[in-house]
Amino acid sequence: MSLFCRHSRFVADCPICSKGTVLDQGRRPARRAPSAAGPSRPSGAEKRAAGAFSGPHVSAGPFEGPDGVRYTVRLERVPGGVRLAEWSGSQLRPRAPVLALIDLTGLVSRAQGVLLDRDAEALTGALRAEPPAAASVPSPGSAGVSRGRAGDFREELRVETLDEGRVRIARWVLRPGAGWEIQDAPPMLPAKRYAEALADAVRNGLLPAASDSGATARP
Repeated sequence: MSLFCRHSRFVADCPICSKGTVLDQGRRPARRAPSAAGPSRPSGAEKRAAGAFSGPHVSAGPFEGPDGVRYTVRLERVPGGVRLAEWSGSQLRPRAPVLALIDLTGLVSRAQGVLLDRDAEALTGALRAEPPAAASVPSPGSAGVSRGRAGDFREELRVETLDEGRVRIARWVLRPGAGWEIQDAPPMLPAKRYAEALADAVRNGLLPAASDSGATARP
C-alpha cells in the first residue's frame, strides 16, 4: 500500500484522504458506553435515600403537611442520641417535625424498649415535671426550651405550640445581627436536651403532665 495519496501527499498529512480514518488528527475517540454490569454513580436522590438511616423507633400519624404530603413522625434511637423526624414512606423529610400534642406525649410514653433505658426514663420523667398551679390555655408561639451552644452561637431546642393542638419540635440558632433562626431539619440530640424542653413545656402549661394526660398515640 502506497504511503502517498492521489494528491501527492503522505496519506497521514492529507486532510482529505485521512478524513474518517484512524489517521484523522481531528477525529475524537468514541465515548465508551457504560457497561450494564458495571457500577453506576448514584443520583442525588439515591444518595439521600441511602443516607436516611432509621433506627429502632415508635411512630405516630399519619399526618398531612401543608404541601399535601402525608407523613408519620418517628421518635427513634440514633447513634449518640435521639431523633424526632417526619418520614414519608422510606424518605426522611428535611424539616422540623410537626404533630398533634397528644401524639407527642404518646410517643414519649412508648419510648421504653426502643430507646436506651436511661434515655427513655429521662423523657418519661420530663412529663412528670410539676405543672403550673393555675391552668392556662397556651397561645401559639409558646415554647418549652432547652438551651445550649452550637459552636460560638447560642442555640435552643424548642417544643413550640402551633394552632389546632399541634406542636413543632425544632432547633433555633441565635446569629449575631440576624436574631433567632429556625433550623428547619429533624433535630438529632442527646435525650437530655429533649427531656429539658419537654419538662419546661409541662412547667409552662404547654403540655399535660403524665399524671393527668392519659395520652396515647394514634395506632
